[in-house]
Amino acid sequence: MLGLIASPPHIWLAVAPVDMRKGADGLSAIVQQALGHTPCAGSAFVFRNRAGNRLKLLLWDGNGVWLCQRRLHRGSFVWPAAGDTVFLVTEAQWHWLVAGVDWQRLSAVPQAHWQA
Repeated sequence: MLGLIASPPHIWLAVAPVDMRKGADGLSAIVQQALGHTPCAGSAFVFRNRAGNRLKLLLWDGNGVWLCQRRLHRGSFVWPAAGDTVFLVTEAQWHWLVAGVDWQRLSAVPQAHWQA
């Protein structure tokens, strides 16, 4: 992560969309109740709206809570398919995700070309 926010040890994506009107307390409750994690353990938790064009990041840095929002002007963020409630991404995948790039395709194994 760039700027004032230190790089967290883990970045978790909450797979189900959330109401973007929720603040730090409401999102912390989702982290605890729905995701089964502790919001103040130092990990970052990222939430997406139903349309997929807005993200909110919740991060406890040991002294307070960061709540950041990002909105794409066009398009939507690439998100994991529903199956798990929470999905772990690397810092590199996170940078591609917030840029609006399909980060899942960047880490995919290239297709093998069969030659006879």
